[in-house]
Amino acid sequence: MQAGIEECVWAPGRVNLIGEHIDYHGLPVLPMALRQRVNVSFVRRKDRLIRAQSAGHTPSEFEWRAGLTPVGAGDWENYLRAAALAVSSKWGVGAGIDAQITSDLPAAAGLSSSSALIVAFALALLKANGWSATFEELMEVFPEGEHFVGTRGGGMDHAAALASKEGCASLVSFHPLAVRHVPIPPHWTFLAADSLVRAEKSGAARERYNAARFGPGAAAHVAAESARVHAAVEAMERADAEAFGRLLRESHASLRDGLKVSCAALDRLVDTALESGALGARLTGAGFGGCALVFCLKDAAAGVEQRLLERFYNGEAGHIIHAEPGPGSL
Repeated sequence: MQAGIEECVWAPGRVNLIGEHIDYHGLPVLPMALRQRVNVSFVRRKDRLIRAQSAGHTPSEFEWRAGLTPVGAGDWENYLRAAALAVSSKWGVGAGIDAQITSDLPAAAGLSSSSALIVAFALALLKANGWSATFEELMEVFPEGEHFVGTRGGGMDHAAALASKEGCASLVSFHPLAVRHVPIPPHWTFLAADSLVRAEKSGAARERYNAARFGPGAAAHVAAESARVHAAVEAMERADAEAFGRLLRESHASLRDGLKVSCAALDRLVDTALESGALGARLTGAGFGGCALVFCLKDAAAGVEQRLLERFYNGEAGHIIHAEPGPGSL
């Protein structure tokens, strides 16, 4: 890195409790931020060069300029370029950075590691140049910036990464943009269980992800899932765990049978979680792989986790995250 003052920013991953594949239709969703996050340590450069390193990836280096174009599909540098493009679209091109990126978020697991990287890297570029940005301004540029990678999603992931509140889910609305924090009952808990199937939205799964909104079951799923979001908020506010669990089960069935974005491993994981004592479970994220959200009461969580370990993972640990609701980066 060039000599200078090292600074650090971060952005959390998220788990979407309910409201899958509807944010890009402008409908409210109910995510929560995780405590797992992407960290960017950086030093401001005197030129426009952007250089970044992260374990497991080839070091990235490119000049920050207007009109950036993507590199090869699946290349992690596209997320860095997307962040630079998002920032320059509103604030212009500024000084580059030397950056070191670390993360305890699993990639391509449906926990928004890619959006967390875009958000954190954009915040680093903004901070390096002394530019301030409001939540509303960032939400204008992040969804379109992520389209640079090739996925036609909505703004849920970025809103959760920026504006979440510790101990709460976030009811994110888009027309108009608003975030309402909904306290999660203290005796509820969530697990993010990995299906062990990877679905890179910037790679092979991109076209299936983009096509989901136009599939034959899309309209029915969107209408029903939107209603489930509002019902889930009401269930959370009255601490009705049975109702909340039922809504998660219905959501997974709709994603599996209507939108057809599940896969055999996710379906087996959800079924195993329910058979292990979870009140509800469903795929979370884009689908085609990644994690399932598992909902249970805290006093039952250890037993559910142990049975998942035995029945799905054949005793191999390290594939279940305790999804604790954390704060956003703003």
